[in-house]
Amino acid sequence: QVQLVESGGGLVQAGGSLRLSCAASRSIFSFNVMAWYRQAPGNQRELVASITPGGSLNYANIVKGRFTISRDNAKYTVSLQMNSLKPEDTAVYYCSALVALTRYWGQGTQVTVSS
Repeated sequence: QVQLVESGGGLVQAGGSLRLSCAASRSIFSFNVMAWYRQAPGNQRELVASITPGGSLNYANIVKGRFTISRDNAKYTVSLQMNSLKPEDTAVYYCSALVALTRYWGQGTQVTVSS
């Protein structure tokens, strides 16, 4: 079992920045892809960014150039730096880890961007 706990969400004005962190309950060294997803009211959950153990990155087109995902194996964390935030980035953000064939989810953290 793996527990994931997100932090860092909140309310920010458009153009501002937030940094989300995801802390895992054990070492992430052996984890496969770790990712951030988001879900806005009435929308499906969508992939925001992902990172492999080898450091390969993938971003949704809508956040490219604004968001940066990183992982720290020593600290068991994955972070999402979000810059130039827009009102349409408002959503609940979820951390996800793929461990072997099982996907784990955090409880989510709310990000609200005011115009």
